[in-house]
Amino acid sequence: MRFREFVLDPFQEEAVRAVDRHESVVVSAATGTGKTLIADFTIDKFLLRGGRIIYTAPIKALSNQKFKDFKREYGETNVGIMTGDVVINPDAAVLVMTTEIYRNMLLARDQLVMDVSYVVFDEIHYMNDPERGTVWEESVIFSPPHIRFLCLSATIPNAKEFAGWVQHVKEHKVSVVRHDKRAVPLEHYVYDVEAGVTTAEKLRGLLRIPSYGRARGRRGRKWRRDKHEAPKPEAVILEMHDKLPAIVFSFSRKGCEEEAWRLVQRHDFVKGGDEQRRITEVYRRHFTPEVNKMRTTARLRQCLSKGVGFHHAGLLPQHKEAVEELFGAGLLQVLFATETFSVGINMPAKTVVFNGLRKFDGQNFRMVNSKEYFQLAGRAGRRGIDSIGYVVAMVNRRENNVDELIKVSAADTEPIRSQFSLSFNTVLNLVAMYDDREIEKVLKSNFDYYLKRKQSNRQVRVMASFNNKRRVLTKMRYLTKNGELTDKGLFARFIYFEELLVSEIFTTTLYEKLTDTELLQLIAAIIYEQRQNDHFSFKGIQKQYERLLRKIIRTNPFVEKKLNKLSLKRMMALVGAWSEGTAFSDLLPLTSLAEGDIIRLFRRIIDMIGQILRATTDDELRERLHQCQERIDRDLVTVEF
Repeated sequence: MRFREFVLDPFQEEAVRAVDRHESVVVSAATGTGKTLIADFTIDKFLLRGGRIIYTAPIKALSNQKFKDFKREYGETNVGIMTGDVVINPDAAVLVMTTEIYRNMLLARDQLVMDVSYVVFDEIHYMNDPERGTVWEESVIFSPPHIRFLCLSATIPNAKEFAGWVQHVKEHKVSVVRHDKRAVPLEHYVYDVEAGVTTAEKLRGLLRIPSYGRARGRRGRKWRRDKHEAPKPEAVILEMHDKLPAIVFSFSRKGCEEEAWRLVQRHDFVKGGDEQRRITEVYRRHFTPEVNKMRTTARLRQCLSKGVGFHHAGLLPQHKEAVEELFGAGLLQVLFATETFSVGINMPAKTVVFNGLRKFDGQNFRMVNSKEYFQLAGRAGRRGIDSIGYVVAMVNRRENNVDELIKVSAADTEPIRSQFSLSFNTVLNLVAMYDDREIEKVLKSNFDYYLKRKQSNRQVRVMASFNNKRRVLTKMRYLTKNGELTDKGLFARFIYFEELLVSEIFTTTLYEKLTDTELLQLIAAIIYEQRQNDHFSFKGIQKQYERLLRKIIRTNPFVEKKLNKLSLKRMMALVGAWSEGTAFSDLLPLTSLAEGDIIRLFRRIIDMIGQILRATTDDELRERLHQCQERIDRDLVTVEF
């Protein structure tokens, strides 16, 4: 079977035939095997019929990339994007959005959804995310009966179980298509400072030799076991010099930049004057005069000029676009990147190097699991170019993780698990849309309930959390004693983050007492997610901060109690300066946040303003919010496609 210029592989053909039968499909296939082609077939099929397709992605960067790709493929008039802070062509036949936006549309009963034939869930394994995973579950549960799903992921060990749940909940046929064989096979290695590049099994054997490493190290160096030298990416790159290009994955943004900088101090990977000219042309096109003022630009430009790049979420969009274009064109031989580079964006290399195997998951440092390992390792091996993809994990002896690594790298054994949880917003929407009997049925539709019932056939309590939250909402007057939504409740239905805190500010008289800049500072304090090493300037803001705090305290005790005062203080100088027209480059001394993180903070403010605009019927508030948005959505913060 042919599609476009491709002869479909058997698993692709199996999947598209299931789409032809109007079934939902779960595709579990190794990275680089061509899952995206199945999505393309689905889009083509329903575009020709005048249908509508929603393509969801787990992160905005992937949504933006897909939007650009689909515009080139299907034309600007046929493609739109909705990511909270950006809405372009929302009536298009192909809509790209984050999964949160799709879930929010379902809860709001947006009529647009009624015209949708298929929803593509790219990277469906994000349902495992402890904080966001419930969004994917709710998206399946709340989708109308006529919608079919195309769920794409790398290996899902419990794909049949997951598909069985979708089939049970949605009452239509769900096919499972598996393809575990990679187009380019992988060879897995480790790097040890003494043994060099070797297999994990060989290194484990060496480490069991009592005298190994005690008397003599690699290349005759003297070695002491109690002072293990940490492995360096530079050494791996030099040893694998004939197996470039390479992506070096690090779980530290700072580490990405520092290792790239260290490498280019002693090595140049550009192969000639023509390559140098092409590299210069690309970064000059992306780096505007404003971008050139950024502290990161000079370092990145010097790295790129030597065929080395770095890529992480703290960079400006223009930085990342330049790096992606150069790496995609084969003009970078080494790229240091965080794991966000592995999500969806099709940028393979010949070799993948792990600069460490431990990551901070928001609570603790831990070993990567098998799914995370293969998500990154899967970027090794370019289809049609390489016969083998090489994966090298740098082993630090002090962490003694060779046994764990052997287990993790053997196969992806991490199943999809339920992360279903109830927010106040979800409770309000359930009360608005269903009666009590229907609510119980909806709550029993989650994946965890399905598995427990299947395994034990016993009753599982599902209503306790719902009833507790409903009591709180009644006490706070979001619900009447009869269970109907009040005006506050109707407002909070459309707020999807800190819904009670935001609603208490914007459904009371509190916002009327604040200036536009103070409103922005308050919104920023709510949406700001604290990181351990973040620093902000407090210079000259104490009186403004105390004045704003007094306004809050006098007006609303709930906001006073729930608002993070330190976050508010941290936002005063940074958000205040931008609101009052300061140049972006002048914000950098006010915070340790990376340039890209500042822009992300401002984009999230714009996203929240959009939620409040959809929630309110107050014309005066709407006018104020539009003024606030104009203050924040300018210059480098404005998204351009």
